[in-house]
Amino acid sequence: MKRGNTMNAPGTMAVLVGALLAASPAARAQAPATPPAPPAAALGNGVPAPAGPWTLQSAVDYALKNNLTVRQSELTAQQQEAAQRLNRAALLPTAGLSGSQGFNFGTNRDPFTNQFQQLNVRSNNFSATAQATLFSGFQLRNTVKQGVLDAQAARIDIDKARNDLSLNVASSFLQLLLAQELIRASEARLGSVQEQVTRSEKLLKAGAVAEGNLLDSRAQLASEERTLVTAQNQRDLAQLALVQNLNLDPASAGRFEVVVPVLPDPSQYGATTANVLDPNATFELARQRLPEIKAADLRVQSARRGIDIARGAYYPRLTVAGGVQTGFSSVRTQSVVSSSGFSTTPIFQPNPSSPTGFSETSFVVLQPKFDRLDYKFLDQLADNQGEFVQLSLNIPILNGLQTRVGVQRSQINLQQNELRAEQVTLQLRQTIQQSFADALAAQRRYEASSRQVDALTLAFRNAEIRFNNGLLNGTDFNIARNNLTAAESDMIQAKYEFVFRRKVLEFYEGKSLTL
Repeated sequence: MKRGNTMNAPGTMAVLVGALLAASPAARAQAPATPPAPPAAALGNGVPAPAGPWTLQSAVDYALKNNLTVRQSELTAQQQEAAQRLNRAALLPTAGLSGSQGFNFGTNRDPFTNQFQQLNVRSNNFSATAQATLFSGFQLRNTVKQGVLDAQAARIDIDKARNDLSLNVASSFLQLLLAQELIRASEARLGSVQEQVTRSEKLLKAGAVAEGNLLDSRAQLASEERTLVTAQNQRDLAQLALVQNLNLDPASAGRFEVVVPVLPDPSQYGATTANVLDPNATFELARQRLPEIKAADLRVQSARRGIDIARGAYYPRLTVAGGVQTGFSSVRTQSVVSSSGFSTTPIFQPNPSSPTGFSETSFVVLQPKFDRLDYKFLDQLADNQGEFVQLSLNIPILNGLQTRVGVQRSQINLQQNELRAEQVTLQLRQTIQQSFADALAAQRRYEASSRQVDALTLAFRNAEIRFNNGLLNGTDFNIARNNLTAAESDMIQAKYEFVFRRKVLEFYEGKSLTL
């Protein structure tokens, strides 16, 4: 019987037990069972599967190492940590080197003499600059703090994915155990019906029963065979789900065997379930240790840092920059004293009596001679060098209300994360309460079904004796058998539901998933 209430754990931890508690085998028809294949082999990553039958603990451990969802969560966390390293690097100064080379043709301006010349010019420019932010409204520092919180939340998400996978594997494992137990019960019933058909054939030959009794027995045999095939199909589907959670290749999974543990009957707990399992105590333990609760709290803190980052845009921004630069021009020359000596220049004084109006004196001026030589590349780089230091202050006055709207959006984001945190906590409480109620209900249903099975077993034995003696028709006999079959199926389902719900509660308390 598929229950109306399913387990809604926070996030993807909502593990449905509908398949675990699906309707009785007679109500399900699936594909035929697959034949055995080679032993299980790992898919994709080449990690070998454990030898021998699988236990629940070995299945969980193997899935945690090979499941793609968990590995994807690990990569997401690594990506967030890389982003955090960038945030820290933004606090450091920036520095760089640059260089350029240009060719100008025709009339050009010498970049160093500012003279226009009709020449082809080759020029080079080199610079080294550095810049640092002295104050930015603490935006960079708050961004680093926010990145730390986000990286921690992403790392905790890995634990959440591992918990989700563990519960999914446990659910699939118990589904497989349930299907195998239903197969064993169906095979036992099939053998009993086969014996009944043989007995009816002998009684018919002896004339002790009517032919209708034999026909009813054969019809019941066909029904039991169909029930067995359906149970085998359910086993194959449960095995496929478990194999997929383990990231094994279904084609090479082969005869996937699991260790069948001895599960205690729920009735052995007596009335202690309601006393031992306290949902409030379980909730307090789970709230302190579950990763989704911690991740939600970290994201609330991150959202508060987001408000500080947005408000930082209201403050001025102060930066300092400095650098050195130099260059080279192919048309620039260098004047040097000529080795040929000095030149003499006479000095003339005004003389009205002279025909020329000037008279030459004996004074002369000695001037050195200069030669125009090429200005070497390295010499120009050394002589053209310059340095600069610069302080920049940017005061925001009006930017289209972008800062104000950014702060408002950050505040809304904080409220959303607070609501998500409350929702995660509420879902956890509801899940634990629902699992507790389902475990208690499954225990009671098992006890009631167990009493019903005992009563129907006695009724069936009585009906079998009467049927063999010809005192009961086949229809009434099959009704008695079907009633017993339904009660046994319901008892088995209640047993596994109780086990699963109890394991979920123990998992929330920090206990390992073992059977």
